[in-house]
Amino acid sequence: MAITASMVKELRDSTGAGMMDAKKALTETDGDMDAAVDWLRTKGLAKAAKKSGRVAAEGLVAVVVDGGKGVAVEVNSETDFVGKNAEFQEMVSGIARTALGVSDIEALKSADMGGKSVADVITDKIATIGENMSVRRMSVIEGDAVVSYVHNAAAPGMGKIGVLVAQSGGDDAFGKQVAMHIAAVNPAALSEDDMDPAVVEKEKQIQMDIARESGKPEQVIEKMIIGRMKKFVSESTLLNQQFVVNPDLTVGEAAKEAGATITGFVRLEVGEGIEKKEEDFASEVAKAVQG
Repeated sequence: MAITASMVKELRDSTGAGMMDAKKALTETDGDMDAAVDWLRTKGLAKAAKKSGRVAAEGLVAVVVDGGKGVAVEVNSETDFVGKNAEFQEMVSGIARTALGVSDIEALKSADMGGKSVADVITDKIATIGENMSVRRMSVIEGDAVVSYVHNAAAPGMGKIGVLVAQSGGDDAFGKQVAMHIAAVNPAALSEDDMDPAVVEKEKQIQMDIARESGKPEQVIEKMIIGRMKKFVSESTLLNQQFVVNPDLTVGEAAKEAGATITGFVRLEVGEGIEKKEEDFASEVAKAVQG
């Protein structure tokens, strides 16, 4: 696969690696961006791995809470300008309210919204505004109480990041602090038991490869991995993370002090996981001239 200048730039931006290192990583992995990030991490050349931060699509995330049930919905548009459009915002708000009555995204698309299906409402709005749109995903959470928070709010209940926290005990003020923490830190799971085993295994393999690069004996590597994986889990799980409101406590410890038990959370960020291919023709031409 041909490695383009724009691919190298994207990898550099997401990892902080040097240009030649980024190019070599892409060459070694045949242009696979995620594999290239892992290659750089193994070689100790990646300053950060921001795979989840490649945000391309625009639009809004809306959150709605009704008693012990909350829903977050992402509706995408082509440009950020449309996300600020009052017509678009009214539609997104209506879709989120409709989502309270369904269980998944397919049911939402076919659900009735003012006499039309949500899918038809989207189609009509595309014709009116003149820009492609889609209802991309939704998440539902239930608990004794559900608290919501929106970061970078464009209008009440909608913005770039939407968070829902389910808890028992405690109060809404504490729940909102936890929601703000989740918006900022983006934990992978509630606790170690909730982590994706494939993600844990992949990280373990990467850490083993990094340790082996140091040339240390296998018995030393095994002890190193135990410590590194413990750190990985603590940094990735909400209850074990240092609470941004009070770094002297973990979120779990803060919850205990507040008399609360956090039972689940949802975090949706606009465009999360959608990769945007930006064409940089000037860089491409310069690269071609240089050979």
